Amino acid sequence: MAVCQDSLPDFQRTFREGGLSGALITQFQNIIYQHYEEQGRELPWRQSHDPYEILISEIMLQQTQVERVLGQYGPFLQKFPDFQALAQASLAEILLAWLGLGYNRRAQALQRIAQQVVRQHNGRLPAERASLEGLPGIGAATAGALLVFAFEQPVVFLETNIRRVYLHFFYPKVEAVTDKMLYPLILMTMDVQQVRPWYYALMDYGAMLKRTVPNPNRRSAHYQRQSAFPGSDRELRSRILRLFLTHSELSANAIGANLPDGRIPRLLQDLIREKFLVQENGFYRLATGQEGLA
Repeated sequence: MAVCQDSLPDFQRTFREGGLSGALITQFQNIIYQHYEEQGRELPWRQSHDPYEILISEIMLQQTQVERVLGQYGPFLQKFPDFQALAQASLAEILLAWLGLGYNRRAQALQRIAQQVVRQHNGRLPAERASLEGLPGIGAATAGALLVFAFEQPVVFLETNIRRVYLHFFYPKVEAVTDKMLYPLILMTMDVQQVRPWYYALMDYGAMLKRTVPNPNRRSAHYQRQSAFPGSDRELRSRILRLFLTHSELSANAIGANLPDGRIPRLLQDLIREKFLVQENGFYRLATGQEGLA
């Protein structure tokens, strides 16, 4: 269960007046774990210790709701069971399996990650932060999640649900809270003996807060409201790529006939530059994803 709202001000006042004592850390951990024991989510990737399977879940979960990922995760792993299979697949196969998750750059990044892991790391996901952050599409947050969930390293990492928890408990009335202000709290309150369940518990508590209180993340200095998808360049890019899942090649006129929009020429050039599309003899086709590989 969530912390009683009557007791939350006492918790916050104790922190404000005396800092983070051992007793307060224990109280905080107990609150988080109690909710996890009673309402923790059973998610398929939480049952896995395979770094590849955990990587797939982490990339899928970037900017995408858990409910949508649940429907795609199992079928994607059946289609591409390991780094080798994903590295050798065509971009069309990967995008087809990715349909419904949005942000196709992530699907492309997954293919490039697999290729780099096969070429440079003998088919094994590296367990060092610098090496992880050197892979396409992996920043500090995803690298931290992989170190925790795939390799059980007690490192600090921060994502939207975790940020929501620490803002809610420790900075309830403070605006423009930076992540640097939260990192010491995350480090000091971490359960280093059970790092995976601890972070799962934090994320589930944060997901509960999203449903039950005004969003604490709006008080983060890093908060940005996501732009609307309908009518955006992102939506039109996605519709262009979908055309190539059913057509091997198309002329600019054919694309324009299917998608009459003045932004099409610009977006086609963007997709070529980003290596989603290839243009030859006046026709466009989907890149294979294998271009430039030895």
